[in-house]
Amino acid sequence: MVVAAFVAPYLLEATARFVRVAAELPGVRIGLVTCEPVDRIPPDLRERLAAHWRVDDALDPRQLAWAVSGLSGQLGRVERLVGALEQLQVPLAQVRESLGIEGMDVRTAINVRDKSRMKETLQAAGIPCARHALVRSAGQATAFADQVGFPLVAKPPAGAGAQSTFRLDDGDMLRGWLAAVPLGEDSPALVEEFLTGEEHTFDSVTLGGATVWSSIADYRPPPLEVLRNPWIQWTVLLPRDITGPRYEGIHRWGPEALKALGVTDALTHMEWFARPDGSVAVSEVAARPPGAQLTSMHGYAHDFDLYRAWAELVILGRFDAPERRFASGTAYLRGMGHGRVRAVHGIEAVQQQIGHLVVEARLPQPGQPAATDYLGEGYAMVRDPDTAVVEDALHRLVDGIRVELAEA
Repeated sequence: MVVAAFVAPYLLEATARFVRVAAELPGVRIGLVTCEPVDRIPPDLRERLAAHWRVDDALDPRQLAWAVSGLSGQLGRVERLVGALEQLQVPLAQVRESLGIEGMDVRTAINVRDKSRMKETLQAAGIPCARHALVRSAGQATAFADQVGFPLVAKPPAGAGAQSTFRLDDGDMLRGWLAAVPLGEDSPALVEEFLTGEEHTFDSVTLGGATVWSSIADYRPPPLEVLRNPWIQWTVLLPRDITGPRYEGIHRWGPEALKALGVTDALTHMEWFARPDGSVAVSEVAARPPGAQLTSMHGYAHDFDLYRAWAELVILGRFDAPERRFASGTAYLRGMGHGRVRAVHGIEAVQQQIGHLVVEARLPQPGQPAATDYLGEGYAMVRDPDTAVVEDALHRLVDGIRVELAEA
């Protein structure tokens, strides 16, 4: 029997799903460390847990160590300490090292969490990536802009996804960003050259230092363009065939990047660019399952449960690589403006056209608040053995459905 502590600050839908599949693994006892009181845990999940330990701050290594020690007193020695959120990876590694628990170490966790250190590590290993600078003053930011030229990308060193990420097209935009961001010795920002080309993901499983499975997705359009244009309804496509020259570069550089960062046993989410000249540039790496419905999409493309496979990997140290049998994709449905959803147009027509391909959906509902992130007010996920069929379905979804927002 393996005793594992699962850290989940709050049980939002996706996080609760990861906890649930971990708690259902045969031969595993899960103690949940969370900021939620026990009566806020869904009853069906609560009955699967072996123990519960509440903390005030799930990102505080001292509180996590206290919780793990408490769970060890109840369940026996905690042998695995896991969590699915990117912000948890460094504090989890710190607690593992302090308590002698197997898993990703602090050095590797910082390599994939601190984006400046990540770029430095990749460049030192000869991995192609964007030129960058960690800036603490307006002068440093301006000097980098003079050296590299515009456009630039500005982001926090420990950002997740595209959060707080900005494209700066010229000096005026740089000055506006500098006026809004309080740079200092203790509050640096990462500025890097803007990579052009097609943006993709390289999600993979590393076991014993070897890449044993990988999956590629295409962003259409890239996330930064989505952030800059709130009216865009965007898509993510997982083509069935990820061999051939189009993806040859990342199949080489993706595993090399993970090796350089020190990743040995993990499911990682990498974003990368295929440049117009055919070369590859690694953008970012995260030591966690992918977000934005990608974990589900990979499951549909391979006809398996990636949530459960991740839990088996990080708790039991095993992974059975699946065959890629389908193409899959998601269309993100977004309205422009503020307030609430007033109406959703075109659903019936699109349902008649491609409804048989939909495997999962959360459609916007009249009255719901406008989304505060780039994922939008809803989504629809499709699957088919033929990539062209999935591409056509995604186009029909984003072209045929319109989300109307209005102030209350």
